[in-house]
Amino acid sequence: MSKAKRLSPKAEWIELVSEKADWDKADPAMLGTMLSSLHLIRAFEEKVLDLVGEGLVHGPAHSSIGQEGGAVGSALALRVDDQVNGSHRGHHQFLAKALNYATRGVIEPDHPIVGDTRGILYKTLAEILGLAPGYCKGRGGSMHLRWVEAGGLGTNAIVGGGVPLALGAAFAHKHSNTDAIAVSYFGEGAINIGSVLESFNLAAAWKLPVLFFVENNRYAVATHVEEVTAEPSVSARGPGFGIPSWRVDGMDPLAVLLATQAAVAGIRSGAGPAIIEADVYRYFHQSGPMPGSAFGYRTKQEEAEWKKRDPLDRVADNMLRRGLITREGIENLRHVALQTMAELADELTERTEGNKRKIRPSLWPSPDFIDVGIRGDLSELNGVRVEEQASYTGQLVDRKFVDAIADVIGRRMESDPRVVVLGEDVHRLKGGTNGATRGLKDRFPERVLGTPISEAAFLGLGTGMAMDGRFRPIVEFMYPDFMWVAADQVFNQAGKARHMFGGESAVPLVLRTKVAMGTGYGSQHSMDPAGVVSSSPGWRIIAPSTPFDYVGLMNTALACNDPVLVIEHVDLYQQSMPVAADDLDYFIPFGKAAVRRTGSKATILTYLSMVHRAIEAADELGADVEIIDLRSLDRASLDWKTISDSVIKTNNVIIVEQGARGTSWGGWLADEIQRRLFDWLDQPVQRVTGGEASPSISKVLERAAFAGKEEISASLREFVR
Repeated sequence: MSKAKRLSPKAEWIELVSEKADWDKADPAMLGTMLSSLHLIRAFEEKVLDLVGEGLVHGPAHSSIGQEGGAVGSALALRVDDQVNGSHRGHHQFLAKALNYATRGVIEPDHPIVGDTRGILYKTLAEILGLAPGYCKGRGGSMHLRWVEAGGLGTNAIVGGGVPLALGAAFAHKHSNTDAIAVSYFGEGAINIGSVLESFNLAAAWKLPVLFFVENNRYAVATHVEEVTAEPSVSARGPGFGIPSWRVDGMDPLAVLLATQAAVAGIRSGAGPAIIEADVYRYFHQSGPMPGSAFGYRTKQEEAEWKKRDPLDRVADNMLRRGLITREGIENLRHVALQTMAELADELTERTEGNKRKIRPSLWPSPDFIDVGIRGDLSELNGVRVEEQASYTGQLVDRKFVDAIADVIGRRMESDPRVVVLGEDVHRLKGGTNGATRGLKDRFPERVLGTPISEAAFLGLGTGMAMDGRFRPIVEFMYPDFMWVAADQVFNQAGKARHMFGGESAVPLVLRTKVAMGTGYGSQHSMDPAGVVSSSPGWRIIAPSTPFDYVGLMNTALACNDPVLVIEHVDLYQQSMPVAADDLDYFIPFGKAAVRRTGSKATILTYLSMVHRAIEAADELGADVEIIDLRSLDRASLDWKTISDSVIKTNNVIIVEQGARGTSWGGWLADEIQRRLFDWLDQPVQRVTGGEASPSISKVLERAAFAGKEEISASLREFVR
């Protein structure tokens, strides 16, 4: 007969409830700070909703009224050097950390507006209104608040999107030999998102100092948590990942503080991550000044019952009981908070006829600011030594392309301790699945990190590391198709971060991947990502066709303060070509194409392995064509001078790429050429691409799906004809 044995996870799951004795022994100054922060944040949020009602907030405003206890209670357990990021409902999270930073954790209820307190409230309100004095210069608005000096890494409009980024900050703290921590705030709706669960696993596996703080307000817009989750107490997820977890009443700020102190103590000791679930309640609808009951998904009675547990009253009543404040003192605190917010709103707006309010025109950002800071200005590269193979005077030797990759990454890791390599199997198989990281794990055992199969988590970790600034990560995706597994982190996070947060947030991240058409790996492992990524603002894209170029371009990528996608090609890995014999320290700048073959009848624009195929096709046919290796593929880095000079000479353009027409990089380039150089063209821009379908497994169908030398030759014959 079978025998059943009850199993228990190693990690604890604890419910913490405060008692009268906890309130009695709580530090009076701390309670005063707690009450002051709660009132300042409540008054702030009420003023935001007033401005929403007047039509002055463009876009959503997800208020935290009712939920302040979770943010304030947890922030009081943090130090100045701890960092936080938050959710789309993140005003209170941002303000709690910012106020704690500015006041060094002490706010007196009878003098709540001291030092930089007023300025914090002003800049935060300005940002929510989309104004230039805001923390992100008006670009972030309600959902994107970032103030790095205060430890505010940025709130995030994508549900769960900021959680992997917090891992990067936690990694930076741990590997900089500090005991500071990162806190990621998010709601119960994010608990079922893959990247969040990936982050739990990665943080636990690597014992990262991160606190996952879940504000369970029970509703994702109008859908109740019990409709979508079999276990509505979301902290139950923690023990399954080996993460100690706490459940606490978020309407009780002291209980939140005690739980956070316990969790943080374990994290600082090196035990790894923790989870806190705070049961809270938003008094209003998902966004705006109407209650949820007005939309029919909850009742007025439910709302009234939760309001009886208001965190502001909870703290005030216990302070009154202990004689730490008077009713008059509470009323005065409330008055000062409301009055301050009224004054700040008046400073940001002005009255019109009919006593209506409008934004002060002088505070809007200039329309000219729209594209400023999508990428950096590359000033960090000033003064570097630039070399080109054609003019290089040192010794050249033949070396396999893939070995040159490992060589230059190793050289940069040797000279710059900030460079870290992470990805699946990069530490095994003699350098990953293709050997591109060969020998690096032995030389740098703490900086070559094999990850779980969780692209969203480890790319988010890399992005968070980059935004932190203490490391320069190189993330490897085994195949570019995996970008779509981590699409939020690629496109919404890494690519948009600098611009979204005001144009000044450097993201020195390198993402390596390879095109593998022709290897039989089929539709989900064979794409060329250039076309899709080039349509996403913020990324720089390089595609080297020679190992000499790879060294110079990778050096530039690792010195650049923007995210850089480095596209490689499996067809090139085992080819031996000239490289500098003993020189791995030169640079090739972004935005500089190379003319690989001169000609006068047509200009061929191409990249990666298609450069070599185009040269072979042209040589075999004796075609009088000029072949340009573009090398840089993003819009900001395209070498229009070299392209224009060639087109003005040849009057004809053929764009050659290997991949599918639907995800083609050349489509937008053809359009741009015809806009810029129409008067110099004798005919429309011609294109050589693959078909519509992704490559199949069948060798015959795979070859039919992508372009090669034969398709280039056919295009040249048609051009001649």
